[in-house]
Amino acid sequence: MTAARTRGWPLSPATVRAVLSGHGILGLAFAAVIYLVCLTGTLAVFVHDLERWEQPGQPRAAVIAAPALDRAVATARRLAPPDAGLYIGLPSGAEPGATLVAYSPAFEREWGIASDGALAAKATPFADFLLDLHIALHLPRRWGAFIVGLAGVALLSSLVSGLLAHPRMFKDAFHLRLGGARRLQEADLHNRLGIWALPFHVVIALTGALLGLSTLIVGVLAMLLYRGDTTRVYGLFIDAPPAVDRAAAPLPPLATLLAEAQRRAPGATPHQIIVERAGRSDARVTIVSVRDRLLVPQDTTVFDARGAVVKDQHPRDLVVGTRILGGIGQLHFGWYGGVAVRVLYGLLGLALCVVTSSGVTIWLARRRDKGRADPRWERLWAAVAWGQPLALLLAAATAVAGAGRTAVAVWLVTTVLLLVGAGAARPPASRLAAGLRATSGGAGVVLAMIHLTRVPWTSTGTIVDALLLSGGAWLLWRHRRGAVAGRA
Repeated sequence: MTAARTRGWPLSPATVRAVLSGHGILGLAFAAVIYLVCLTGTLAVFVHDLERWEQPGQPRAAVIAAPALDRAVATARRLAPPDAGLYIGLPSGAEPGATLVAYSPAFEREWGIASDGALAAKATPFADFLLDLHIALHLPRRWGAFIVGLAGVALLSSLVSGLLAHPRMFKDAFHLRLGGARRLQEADLHNRLGIWALPFHVVIALTGALLGLSTLIVGVLAMLLYRGDTTRVYGLFIDAPPAVDRAAAPLPPLATLLAEAQRRAPGATPHQIIVERAGRSDARVTIVSVRDRLLVPQDTTVFDARGAVVKDQHPRDLVVGTRILGGIGQLHFGWYGGVAVRVLYGLLGLALCVVTSSGVTIWLARRRDKGRADPRWERLWAAVAWGQPLALLLAAATAVAGAGRTAVAVWLVTTVLLLVGAGAARPPASRLAAGLRATSGGAGVVLAMIHLTRVPWTSTGTIVDALLLSGGAWLLWRHRRGAVAGRA
């Protein structure tokens, strides 16, 4: 009889080892989800730039006259179902070009609006793929968002526990041991990036958890306050629709409504127009305006089908809680500023990716130091950490090739092949990671060069090409430097 069974444990040592191995793989898989969410979130900061990168020929008018908006709405009403709401994004200094989205539960289409009001079909499958991968992992939205929310909670817990587990973290904030043991370098980089960008990391993890678990939070509040009636919880933040009246009624001219909204909010600039139930007597037109130095739009004027104001809300009317809720999404994605804000978010997001990846690398290295190394786990993590950038680059290449709708399949197949190959391969994880770094760097440079040959250098989407070139060149330089050091 085995020692385990003599102690009364019903499982054999071999079974216990298999369970522990499965436990480790499960933990590694969840760490991979956290890393993927962090990586795609970093890229999602540039999703509007990616849309321009995918379709550089989209209209980019700096100003759209109200009559042109009326023509755009009229055209969209002919192309969309009668129950579709129309969401018009107006151009601004940070985001040139106007867009119109027609949406209903069974229909969704987006167009760019030219200066004369003509609609140009807008299709950005890679940007859509990336955003959905970050928000819901391409799973059914409710379940995918829930998993992403759990990843945010786990990330927030890791940040707090990491802070508590390193009492000298602030004291050693600028202490880097370079040139020594690789594990010490990884640990120092992990700790320094973790402390330097800690406020950003906490905000991103907290807002991500709140966004991902919003459905669960609403359900809990409904059970506690309204006997499970979720509509009453949503009613705290969303106005109830007007009484149904399907009688035909013309839509008021947008010029009149825009002028009235600006008169009521003299310090604000119209940012979005929402048209609901157009052509009916219960129609509503909402004009949302933005102000400088405010994180979220806080001026809202709502008109009925006759052009009468039914709601007029300004910053002074909002309680603190409503302002905070309105700012969660903006804080999380960094879409409230210009290029400088997006680049800052991108750099801090990369730091979070490094912290997440190096945390697992350090854990695996400590297992090796204690004589419990698992080369397969190390290779699998290398395939995740450096294989995901490559998989996303190959998915982005589908947009340049005009096959953007295959992005999901390309990403999924590449991910599966890399994981299967890493599990079956025998080279050390360090060699696998180096090869994937070099391949990702080369892919980024090649993709940017091919794209630049197809678009004008003045295209607003070339910020993506600049990031691809700089990131790819850095990865290639790092690979070459490592190869030279290895030969020395």
